[in-house]
Amino acid sequence: MTNKMKKFFIINIPYVVIGIYASKIPQAYRFMGGNDFSTKILNLTEGFSRAFESYLPSFYPSDLIIGLGIGALLRLIVYVRSKNAKKYRKGVEYGSARWGNAKDIEPFTDPKFENNVILTQTERLTMNSRPKNPKTARNKNVLIVGGSGSGKTRFWLKPNLMQCHSSYVVTDPKGYTY
Repeated sequence: MTNKMKKFFIINIPYVVIGIYASKIPQAYRFMGGNDFSTKILNLTEGFSRAFESYLPSFYPSDLIIGLGIGALLRLIVYVRSKNAKKYRKGVEYGSARWGNAKDIEPFTDPKFENNVILTQTERLTMNSRPKNPKTARNKNVLIVGGSGSGKTRFWLKPNLMQCHSSYVVTDPKGYTY
């Protein structure tokens, strides 16, 4: 037996076992008294108590097929849940973050320099509210927080104000920015 087949059987054995023992559910339905669904529901406890008198699964062919179908359905649900479509970095170790570079922010910038908000010396963000690719549209609000003397005014505020391409709300509690 190859390694792939061995892995396949080991992964699916629990679902087969669950499917075989899930054959008790259709067996309980068969044991419920009555001819139509509404009367069978009234005798629900009677059917389940008769089905679970024995620990052995039901080997009645239709019960076994339905039970294995339940096991296969459970396996399908687990498979679909494991293949989630979230934006995770598949195949990359957890905690392998890295610093971004100019190539990473390139889709978010405008080729014309004047149409960008300056974020850092190498990174800019387009002021276009409807870029060619809608996935690259971003909020244009910027919050600058830093200690005194860290260059908030000199390196971010003044260069962006000098471009005069948008509206700004600037608060200066000390009143030194003119």
